[in-house]
Amino acid sequence: MSFNSIQFAFFLPIVFLLYWFVFNRNLKVQNLFVVVVSYVFYGWWDYRFLFLIAFTSLCSWGSGLLIEKYADNKRKARVTAGVNIVVNLLILGVFKYYDFFVSSFGELFGVATDSLLLRIILPVGISFYTFQALSYSIDVYRGQMKATRDVVQFFAYVSFFPQLVAGPIERATNLLPQFAKQRKFDYAQSVDGCRQMLWGLFKKIVIADNCALFVDKTWADLSTASGSTLLLVAVLFSFQIYGDFSGYSDVAIGCGKLFGIRLRQNFNVPYFSRNVQEFWRRWHMSLLTWFRDYIYFPLGGSRCSKAKVIRNTLVVFGVSGLWHGANWTYIVWGFYHALLFFPSLLFGGTNYKDTTIAEGRKLPSVRELVIMCCTFLLVTIGWIIFRADSLAQAVEYLSGVCSFSLFTMPDIQGKTILFANILLLIFVEWIHRKQQFGLSFAKPHGIALRWGAYLLLCVDIICFGGHAENFIYFQF
Repeated sequence: MSFNSIQFAFFLPIVFLLYWFVFNRNLKVQNLFVVVVSYVFYGWWDYRFLFLIAFTSLCSWGSGLLIEKYADNKRKARVTAGVNIVVNLLILGVFKYYDFFVSSFGELFGVATDSLLLRIILPVGISFYTFQALSYSIDVYRGQMKATRDVVQFFAYVSFFPQLVAGPIERATNLLPQFAKQRKFDYAQSVDGCRQMLWGLFKKIVIADNCALFVDKTWADLSTASGSTLLLVAVLFSFQIYGDFSGYSDVAIGCGKLFGIRLRQNFNVPYFSRNVQEFWRRWHMSLLTWFRDYIYFPLGGSRCSKAKVIRNTLVVFGVSGLWHGANWTYIVWGFYHALLFFPSLLFGGTNYKDTTIAEGRKLPSVRELVIMCCTFLLVTIGWIIFRADSLAQAVEYLSGVCSFSLFTMPDIQGKTILFANILLLIFVEWIHRKQQFGLSFAKPHGIALRWGAYLLLCVDIICFGGHAENFIYFQF
């Protein structure tokens, strides 16, 4: 079931009413209700995958108990954690990467591998809930949290439907305790959740889906497009993937608020970044912090020699690329971003970790605007590699952009309304760039202004939302 579907429009209010007015008296019953509706939500695509997520949840829950049981025996605890990690990664590997590696092996050595391919359907969101389950057993092994004995609470943690199929990737230290205590309805939090869901749907339905119309059409026949049109389409894809993925995250986080659950922020205006390092602190934050905590830091992080820091960066971005899919384009995309990190790793650079662009000012300086646009351009080049079906197609696209036709007028026919909506997105997120999301008002606003904004977005969604597309990150 997708957030932008008619089914979800009926599903959500029914679940909301039952959650607060029927199953709210008993915590265990309420958590069990969360598990049931989450499995209905996930099983809407294919009920057979429910056995897979249930098995993943059961393995990680059981391993947590065993790890805690063997707290005084480090060897047994380590073996238990290791077995759970291997089992979960093996499941992920078979479903997501087996055919890719077998095919790549056959192409490399000229061996026919068609008979060895499984050709199985990739379960929706398997990478997301697998990483979420793994983080629990790792945190228990590290002693960062106690293992839960309540299996229903744990199943609710892994399967909570708003963030089940495309994140944010939650940590047990944040989400699991919320299922361990009674939740009370908070009107202000629910209103804020509806506001965030509206903003997320605008980004998905109005921005991402309409960008997809032009992007997909151009990618289907690159040979007929001029260099200027290819560059424009690359920019549109940058907004498509941002509107699609951050829009999903906004809907997920806002939906969680309706049920008294606080989910992690996943995007923080990444296209206003002043360098690639800052971009990755603001894009898909839950995934990059996962890689940081469970791969980068254990390898030594940045507190080692420069050679090892470079190695650690390559490993993290190589794994990040592979996490996105079984295609060489994703792996090259990951290494491309690793290369963009190298200048600052080797020679140092400005760290924008704790600041916001144009701090205390309404507009950026000329210098800030230039470096922000340069960062966006570098990221957009990466998105070309990411979007391509093959490395050859990525090279073809980049070659087309670099042709003399780059200096001609791009094909912008019929895109005026789309450009206007993209400008609206940029404007709203700029003025609220220090807030959690675009419609998160830091100060009281007049009721006419607030409701005018809500009405404008609703009309926009109704008038320009007739091209429903699947969320891009469902395939990961």
